[in-house]
Amino acid sequence: MLDGAPIAYWVGFHVVVLLLIVVDLVVLSRGEPSSQHYRNFLFVLFLLALATSFGLWIGHVEGHQTELEFAAGYLIELSMSIDNLFVFLLMFRTFGLSPPLQRKALLLGILGAIVMRGLFIFAGIALLHRFAWIQYFFGALLVVAALRLLRGKKKTGETPEPARWIAERTRRFPTNPRTTFLVAVIAIELVDLVFAIDSVPAVLAVSHHPFVVYTSNICAILGLRALYFLLAGLLDRLHFLHFALAAILGFVGCKMLFAKWINVPVAVSLAFIVLVVLAATAASLISPRTSQT
Repeated sequence: MLDGAPIAYWVGFHVVVLLLIVVDLVVLSRGEPSSQHYRNFLFVLFLLALATSFGLWIGHVEGHQTELEFAAGYLIELSMSIDNLFVFLLMFRTFGLSPPLQRKALLLGILGAIVMRGLFIFAGIALLHRFAWIQYFFGALLVVAALRLLRGKKKTGETPEPARWIAERTRRFPTNPRTTFLVAVIAIELVDLVFAIDSVPAVLAVSHHPFVVYTSNICAILGLRALYFLLAGLLDRLHFLHFALAAILGFVGCKMLFAKWINVPVAVSLAFIVLVVLAATAASLISPRTSQT
């Protein structure tokens, strides 16, 4: 056993992750843009089906409660990842990366995100087990993040702070495609570090099972590159999504803060997440953006 799951589970999961990364790198990057778009669509559907099957398998092995925790963690990370695609879109516009370089930068970003999420998740679980009061800190952190999302309006033309900070400090040096690519990758990793501070406590609000929390996060992150190229043309239209994320972060933050007095079933959390994301997506598509916010 390793952190609540047999070692074979951990090894098997990472073997599958490596195979999926190879498929993403070798298969999805080839061919004309039209065929790449179609393959991205199929790959996202495949990953969704694979995550669903994995969640059902976990439920069969560990119990129905664990299955619900995996689904809730997966949806939280996936919804936050979709919102993060806005930031990646602006960063690539800032650095002027071509689509092939965007694919490579996203791949390195995903690999870095897997390592970073693992470190954050296991550190967070260790802190929760050792210091019970840290739960209230995580809850307050999520509530603050939710308020920040509500107060800070999204600006489609505004460069993310890490990208702007790095770009300003590298303008004095001679630039070439390799340097620009390296700088963009560094910016992606810094941005993902900020994302992890919000997303990891949010998932820990619905589960403390290391294997469930880790695998749900990685399953959501794996399709990020294909999802970016699939939704790149729609990202600017999903202008209400950050309200949904604020609601989700506020909900799970309050759940952590008041867990001692109010027990919110994971099924209720899962239903809330699904309904809020669907409502925000539908509202964005039905009511197009009329002005820059």
